[in-house]
Amino acid sequence: MQNELQKIEDELKMRHYSPKTIKAYRNGARKYFEYKGADFQTLNEENIKKFLLSCQEKGESSETQNLSLNAIKFYYKNILKNYQKIDIRCARKNKKLPVVLTRDEISQIIEATSNSKHRLMISLAYASGMRVSEIVKLKVADLNLEDLSIHIKQAKGGKDRISILSEKLVNDLRNLIAGRSGNDFVFESERGGRLTERTAQKVFENGLKKSEIKKQATFHSLRHSFATHLLENGTDVRYVQELLGHQNIRTTQRYTQVTNPQLKNIKSPL
Repeated sequence: MQNELQKIEDELKMRHYSPKTIKAYRNGARKYFEYKGADFQTLNEENIKKFLLSCQEKGESSETQNLSLNAIKFYYKNILKNYQKIDIRCARKNKKLPVVLTRDEISQIIEATSNSKHRLMISLAYASGMRVSEIVKLKVADLNLEDLSIHIKQAKGGKDRISILSEKLVNDLRNLIAGRSGNDFVFESERGGRLTERTAQKVFENGLKKSEIKKQATFHSLRHSFATHLLENGTDVRYVQELLGHQNIRTTQRYTQVTNPQLKNIKSPL
């Protein structure tokens, strides 16, 4: 089994899949191999369906189930060269609205964060709409403080994009990166090198807890808030899509449900 998992990992690396996706595919394939036992190289749709049902019964999310299904399809097609079609649809994703923080709530979280570098990291994530993975990989050379722009490299899907930067953060960023080379990470760890995603998430969680905000927010809520507040300000949804790096505009349009001004103007009959 380990040999097959290594083959999957190597093939994914050759195709420039992200480390996060590689880990998810490897985990999904491992669970499937363990479920199937010794005969995992034989393609049987019914067995795959039963495996996915067992994942559902264990309480796995639709997203996790779909990653496992994609890993299974990848294994048979790209490792075993079995081109038999696996006619199984992905699980329906839960259509939850994103958790959005108000401007005041974001200010409270920033103020509750004592470390100045951490405050700046949270501020920049909100001001630019970057994912946590993008924030920790951000390098000095990616910042253009004159044009108020950020070059986000090799983002989700391996695509580059340009996002915006708030003028309010320029002086703090300039002070933070002073005397450093373009290849240095903007937000370095205490030991040097880049911060881990988990460390950045923990910084946000601590600020959220200290601010006593009760919303089930995560670091990613800063990105949700960025998009929602831009739409509230009247920014065209197509520009927001470009700033977020969404391939499909429908992904961006879900924020219009959160910020729909017509709904907010409707008064309850009670």
